[in-house]
Amino acid sequence: MTPSASLPSELSVSDHHSREVSDLRHPFFRPWYIWLAVFYTVWAILNFGFDFWEQTKAHWPIGAAMALGSYVAGSTPMGGGTVGFPVLVLMFDLPASLGRNFGLAVQSIGMTSASIFILCRRTPIEVPMLLWSMVGGALGLVAGTFWVVPLLPDTNVKLAFACLWMSFGVLTIIKNREICGFNTKPAIPPVLSRNIGLIVGLTGGVATALTGVGIDMLLYTVLVLLFRTELKVAVPTSVMIMAALSMMGVALHWIIGDMDREVFYNWLAAAPVVILGAPMGAFFVSIIPRIRTLYFVSVLCIIQFVWTIYQVSPNADEWVFVTGHLIAASIGFVILYRMGKARASRQAGN
Repeated sequence: MTPSASLPSELSVSDHHSREVSDLRHPFFRPWYIWLAVFYTVWAILNFGFDFWEQTKAHWPIGAAMALGSYVAGSTPMGGGTVGFPVLVLMFDLPASLGRNFGLAVQSIGMTSASIFILCRRTPIEVPMLLWSMVGGALGLVAGTFWVVPLLPDTNVKLAFACLWMSFGVLTIIKNREICGFNTKPAIPPVLSRNIGLIVGLTGGVATALTGVGIDMLLYTVLVLLFRTELKVAVPTSVMIMAALSMMGVALHWIIGDMDREVFYNWLAAAPVVILGAPMGAFFVSIIPRIRTLYFVSVLCIIQFVWTIYQVSPNADEWVFVTGHLIAASIGFVILYRMGKARASRQAGN
């Protein structure tokens, strides 16, 4: 089963929604229920067979926070680490590396659960771009982990995270109504899918190596701004790329040996929440206005930026770092938007 691979190009995505499976009792959902059963069995064994239950209870605040984080992860192009990172790093004053590793660990459950749910539901996704982004993302993740992360102080990582999502929040507020009006799955030439997918993957992989999130937002932004892709294709595609990079990231940091025990304890508290929350976010956003959800998360992005600046109190050099990142992101978004509009005009004229 390959969602959307055979869908005719440039057709309204709404024309294909009748192919989606909405009834959770449908046999197509059996793999997702098996996934849930396996997870909860392992989780129960860890808690009650290996005596981790007291640690799980002690870390209940992150589980509560990830109830919102998992909904955001499944319904928007923002990984659950977008909530988990600032909660651990800003609220609990833990190192950025721990926030990143927790984000990767919890997304490897929540985003994977949402991805299985998306596949079972037969939701259209942009398959070629997704696959090439995975290839580039793997390379970017390794390069970022070994060559970029060691060069940046902990404060700069926090500021980079804040700038990334501040830029996304402002973009969404400005263009939300237009973006939510897109209703096609465009034809993307194979060579273009490969080239852009690799670029998105490399760039997003480095961002993910720093903060645990980022590649999902970048892929979503390219699909929406450059190709004017309908959100019911762009968001599920972004969910799936974040699931893949999260699992790669967990494996990489496990091999490196820097997965702190505190990450594991927080994961025990949050995982049973996100495994249901992310898929439910993917489900409910299809029956409620997406525009409201995106406005809501945009406000969260701006709040976390202000919160980060307040907590960090940047010095002069760090303000230059922040300003440079915001300007670069804004210029990039404007260029993608104009290129996408020009591309749409050319195709309309043909």
